[in-house]
Amino acid sequence: MNTHGGIFVSLGSNMGEAERHLEAARQALLSRGLEILAESSIYLTEPQGYRSQPWFCNQVLQLGAGPEWTPERLLDLLLEEEARLGRVRSQDPEYRFGPRVIDMDLLLFGASVVQTARLWLPHPRLAERAFVLVPLAEIAPDLVLPDGRSVQELLRCLAYRVEGRRIFQ
Repeated sequence: MNTHGGIFVSLGSNMGEAERHLEAARQALLSRGLEILAESSIYLTEPQGYRSQPWFCNQVLQLGAGPEWTPERLLDLLLEEEARLGRVRSQDPEYRFGPRVIDMDLLLFGASVVQTARLWLPHPRLAERAFVLVPLAEIAPDLVLPDGRSVQELLRCLAYRVEGRRIFQ
């Protein structure tokens, strides 16, 4: 079993040509010296939180990175690339989960457990989101989180369904 391994990032977009935005995000990661070791299929997913918006295209990547990469450095890169690719963060809490050109979330960084104002690992809402867990299970079905729970266990705790590449939750 693959225990506590890997760097995983989720990508999401629901504005414009969403699949092209995901491709731009993947290319941005490659151009910054990271390697994509695995990528899930792209899923069409219901919006969470703020529901009056288009469905999202979501994908999870497993990344390879050299020893110079830390969780904080990767978070900085993700935030920089989101801004460069056109992400605008709303200051209105009602729209926190609103439409976005690109969303790049650090889900896991190996066995790292981090709880600071800037960064929380594993991602604090990972266990609640079928749109993250389904693609994560596709590329890392035996993955075990630092707390000992498997991706499969987390999925069994959620009410969701998958129809083809559509995730309903």
